[in-house]
Amino acid sequence: MADLLQLLLRVAEKAANVARVCRQEAPLFQLLVQEKTGDDKNKKFVQDFKTLADVVIQEMIRHDVGAQFPEMTGFIHGEESNKFENGLGESVTVTVCATEKETAALLAAVLDGDYMAASLLAGAIHQDPATIDTSTEGLAIPLSPSELGIWIDPIDATSQYIEGREEVLEEGHLSPSGLHCALVLIGVYLRNTGEPVMGVINQPFNYKDPAGGGWRGKHFWGVSCGDIKACSISRPKDTADESKGRGRLSVVLSSSEKQVVKEALAPLCGPDKLMYASGAGYKILCVIQGLADVYVLSEGSTFKWDSCAPHALLQALGGGVVDLTKCLQSSSGTKDHQAELTYHQPCTESQGADRWANQGGLLAYLDCTSLHTVIDGLKGKL
Repeated sequence: MADLLQLLLRVAEKAANVARVCRQEAPLFQLLVQEKTGDDKNKKFVQDFKTLADVVIQEMIRHDVGAQFPEMTGFIHGEESNKFENGLGESVTVTVCATEKETAALLAAVLDGDYMAASLLAGAIHQDPATIDTSTEGLAIPLSPSELGIWIDPIDATSQYIEGREEVLEEGHLSPSGLHCALVLIGVYLRNTGEPVMGVINQPFNYKDPAGGGWRGKHFWGVSCGDIKACSISRPKDTADESKGRGRLSVVLSSSEKQVVKEALAPLCGPDKLMYASGAGYKILCVIQGLADVYVLSEGSTFKWDSCAPHALLQALGGGVVDLTKCLQSSSGTKDHQAELTYHQPCTESQGADRWANQGGLLAYLDCTSLHTVIDGLKGKL
């Protein structure tokens, strides 16, 4: 299944190109935004947006993966409904057509007849990206397409993508907000157990080329399948012993996290090590990169599409993402494998998007020492 990983890296880069194209023209971008309503609305945000870029990216990935692996067609899930309403109040079902011309015609219906914009988008969808330099050659992954499902988050941290603030990333430091928080996330899981086994993350706005002014992206991937663990980045230098010595952790949170959680974690953290950032995917990526020891979220405001891809990378590096509520309720003081998030079953008591929420909150970690420290610090507080 190394060919699936190669395909996901290619379609993620295509997705990143679409995201960049949609930001190049401000008037076009204004056309591409509409508010989520009803069951599809994520309650965490006062105003949460669905963009045409989201839908186009999701359907492009669904189309490309289904074409190469038809056994997976019914198991490629995304955040977005592919119904889009244009300025005339007409509902259009967005799909990727066989040819660029057909896709452009369909998108023109969404864009109120703006054929120039539609052609630009269709070109990005049907264009093959430049060769992606990876070390996946020779990677043997003993999985069959018929065993797998996929979760897609077309543009995680949509609000940051829409706001479009440009920040310069500092090596070794997380940056709380900005375009770099917007990520394309593609996670693969086992249908029978829900375990994440492969993940691809593409950061479309990683740095801006000072010469041409255009944005350049960066990609990350990981595989965790039985004894096979492989990742595009090395595990960050283990600081567990150093952390134990000074009794300090680095923790990343959402700025809207409960005050009781902030107060419980503050004593565990060194100065300036209780940090805040936007986007669930970006916060887990910060843990993957060693910019934070853990990411804690006490509310059920993230979803399977947010966590599946980065969870696979963390598992490849020896970490994981657990259900926070289950961990706090567990009587054992050790890592409970049953608390790791799974991705195959909806919550039948919920409706709409909430059926796929990580309802117990989550804790993303690289090593068990940090996990235990945080769980001990939060027990009895929530």
